Amino acid sequence: MSRSNRTLEELGFVGRGRSRNRPRDAAHLYGGPYPFIQTAEVKHSTLYVTEYSQTYSEEGLAQSKLWPSGTLCITIAANIADTAILSFDACFPDSVIGFVPYEGMSDARYIKYLFDFSLQRRFKVFSQGATQDNLSEAKLLSLKLTVPDIDEQERVADILSTYDALIENNRRRIELLEQAARLLYQEWFIRFRFPGHEHIKIVDGVPEGWERTTIRDSFRLLGGYPFKSSTYREHGKYGIVTIKNVHDGEFRPECTTYVDEPPNNLEKHCYLSTGDILLSLTGNIGRTCIVFGDNYLLNQRVAVIVPNEGVPITYAYWFFKDTNTQHKLENLSYGVAQQNLSTNTLGEQEYLRPAFRILLLFDFYLRDTFNLICNLNIFKQKLKQARDLLLPRLMSGEIAI
Repeated sequence: MSRSNRTLEELGFVGRGRSRNRPRDAAHLYGGPYPFIQTAEVKHSTLYVTEYSQTYSEEGLAQSKLWPSGTLCITIAANIADTAILSFDACFPDSVIGFVPYEGMSDARYIKYLFDFSLQRRFKVFSQGATQDNLSEAKLLSLKLTVPDIDEQERVADILSTYDALIENNRRRIELLEQAARLLYQEWFIRFRFPGHEHIKIVDGVPEGWERTTIRDSFRLLGGYPFKSSTYREHGKYGIVTIKNVHDGEFRPECTTYVDEPPNNLEKHCYLSTGDILLSLTGNIGRTCIVFGDNYLLNQRVAVIVPNEGVPITYAYWFFKDTNTQHKLENLSYGVAQQNLSTNTLGEQEYLRPAFRILLLFDFYLRDTFNLICNLNIFKQKLKQARDLLLPRLMSGEIAI
């Protein structure tokens, strides 16, 4: 198949987003019906942007622009050259470039995969900035893109997007499972509407058989190892898990540093495996996620949560994921420039431990859900790996289609 070198402007309409004010500076611009996409939402999307946390009002729309569904979003600040396609009409700030493909010239999916394949690294060379990387629109438009004809673009995009559709389907399944489990937790342990609650007396706000104790009596919070940066490698047998890997409800398995051999004095709990629960102790403290995969070692400022005897892992996970618990953790944090959480301070906090029978029943209902979340995450990661292996071979033309 023939290929040609073209600029982004030759392949579609290119424009910069508009946003003149931040929410705290102009609250009247926000809270309306128009989705407002930001760089983090582009970065954390797979192929399509399907979620958003902020919206514009009519006033907000008037000082911005509504981009159509199918627009490719390209970040040019903070997260350089991350891309995702709008699945709905939306606005975005000037830190995002919008690309709308010309019919018969380009496929937005193919251009997105072209960024993933080779352009992110190229654009990072052009980025600059003292406190964060930035990529100007002019520099973005100055580069030539090597693209095949539209038919081949669509065939390549169809193959790769099949993987991304499966990845997104698994993500949504995990999200629904998490939501159902969270609602059950709140119903039983926040509202006290657990099975048989009608026959249980409440004394001083505590159901009979429940006990006021401390978090330490139910959970051990074990911190990670203070690895020395001099031991780090770009690649190695063991990935080092830091707070960057711990997001609320989502473990990010991609590590930036590795070691070939663990330290001799590394404690057993620092060897992570599928089903371990992590808690961030620095920055956005209280983020909780389930580890999936093997050959991970735990760094400091992250703790692994180990339930004591009689406390199921399922209850431990959704206890620390509950918004009430997370608010308490935030209030316990300290630090001027950055929040920090002490495991000793956390362990001393008062805690209402449910009756053993209720804990066992909760585990009975949610053990399969917990295991399914782990398995879906593993499958999702394998799909990503398969797509990433196929991506360069398709984009380079090594595999004829």
